[in-house]
Amino acid sequence: MESCEKIFINAHLNYYQMKIIINNHRKIFSIQEEFNEMFPCLKIDFFAKPNTSGGAPSTKLVSHNSKTLQDCRAMGNEGSIEVQPSMNISDLKENFRDIFGLSVEITQKNGNGSTEIPLDNKFNIGEINQQYCLK
Repeated sequence: MESCEKIFINAHLNYYQMKIIINNHRKIFSIQEEFNEMFPCLKIDFFAKPNTSGGAPSTKLVSHNSKTLQDCRAMGNEGSIEVQPSMNISDLKENFRDIFGLSVEITQKNGNGSTEIPLDNKFNIGEINQQYCLK
């Protein structure tokens, strides 16, 4: 019994040490795939860049997920984001907006084709993923 507990604790610690590195050269689909591997019950969507730099965020999803972040953004700053399970959804969304000038939405995956449910921004990504995976 004790060895099972150690395995669970080690798996839990390894999960929280995982991270996704995102920079200008990453393609949307590869970010989505890696996000899905790390958080199988959640989905990340990218919205098109605003028409002007500093403009209002778009409500239109990026239609070509083979584009890089550089291709989709209005801002010219270089930068990167480390996505970790311990991050709040609001922090992740804010990082994308501040660093890349892009809006993202994190939703619960819905396997039956109906509308995904946007998640509360105050939750930790790893915990909310585990919560939805247990349902």
